Amino acid sequence: MEKEVKIMALIRVNFMAQSLHRTVPLMVCLPTDKVDSAGQTPTGPFKTLYLLHGLLGSEVDWVSGTRIQRWSDERNLAVVMPAGENGFYTDHPWSTDLYSQFIGQELVAFTRRSFPLSTKRRDTFIGGLSMGGYGALINGLRFHETFGAIIMLSAALMTATALDKATKPAWFAETPAYLKHVYGPDLAAVRQSELNPQILLQRLLAEQVALPAIYIAIGNDDGLKGVNDEFDAFLTQHQIKHVYETGPGNHEWDFWDRYLLRALNWLPLDTRAAGINSGHIG
Repeated sequence: MEKEVKIMALIRVNFMAQSLHRTVPLMVCLPTDKVDSAGQTPTGPFKTLYLLHGLLGSEVDWVSGTRIQRWSDERNLAVVMPAGENGFYTDHPWSTDLYSQFIGQELVAFTRRSFPLSTKRRDTFIGGLSMGGYGALINGLRFHETFGAIIMLSAALMTATALDKATKPAWFAETPAYLKHVYGPDLAAVRQSELNPQILLQRLLAEQVALPAIYIAIGNDDGLKGVNDEFDAFLTQHQIKHVYETGPGNHEWDFWDRYLLRALNWLPLDTRAAGINSGHIG
């Protein structure tokens, strides 16, 4: 009987993030303890997906809510899942929390120093759900020289919508206090700022930069479908290459689990590179 070998390494990391002025936790999936049928263990450099959680979430969400650990193992993909708190992954110079700088620069540099990750743009991807979908888009575009692809699941592309609801907030994320925490003290200027993805994209198009590939998915019953439909129309109007998929589901883990797999199949990854791991015994 062959010796059983556990599934890919799942590593919890805490490191001092200078852009946030505190220690930040993250989870990392690495296929470095997998053994293939020839007895070989992959050594990298690995293609890498930075996955951002949603509002009220944490760095453990993707591992507990989806099958990302198994799927990344099968594809020899490293996955980095940082804690983003409730900051929408944007820079907050008014409070010195530079989340965008953290995601697009410091986190990438730290993980590349610490793990055998590819430094090539074509091997580096960013994705997220809800708040994290917005964060993946904004930072994937801002740091387009780093990220070759963007995955947006049920993305909270609600900049204008949230501002409209600020006069009659239904929950804390629509209150003026929270919106100012995310977008800054001058809420009137946000619509025409680069925190609005359409404004950011218009600038990048004018500069003729090479945009990352974009994958978008949203459930038919999701309250954010309207803003995602509008964004799809904007991308189509400006001839920006992208994939837009809709299907049964709401703002829920069942939908994100299904469409994360579709997004991984869309990425240029190794096909079914599974080796011997937990449950595989001779």
